[in-house]
Amino acid sequence: MNEITPSGREREILKVLWDLGPASVRDVYHRMCPSGELAFNTVQTLLRIMDDKGLVSHKQQGRTFIYTPRYSRERATSRFLEQVFDGAIDQVVLSMISTAKPNSEELKQIERIVADARRRKQGQGQQKRQRHKKESS
Repeated sequence: MNEITPSGREREILKVLWDLGPASVRDVYHRMCPSGELAFNTVQTLLRIMDDKGLVSHKQQGRTFIYTPRYSRERATSRFLEQVFDGAIDQVVLSMISTAKPNSEELKQIERIVADARRRKQGQGQQKRQRHKKESS
């Protein structure tokens, strides 16, 4: 079964929902089109289509539909990683650092993220070894 891939406009809506959290059509419209770049009905129709595709879900509050993203930022990142970099995380980081030109504070933040990931990975490895040791006993 093919995975649903959001269109460019659908990704724009998803970005708004990732930032806002659950939101009404009006909330999405105002964030996405502060100068009225699109018609309100266009955003409403796109959200309905995205709901049909399973990219978002909705709950009704009175007469208002509140939309929640079902397609996560992590899922979009994973697809990007596979499609553009064949899963090579080091190449993504290298590409991002060379094109974005992060400042020293951003580089420190990246170092902290890597250190945290390394600690989590080491902890997972220790847990696996302990489980394997118990199972072997």
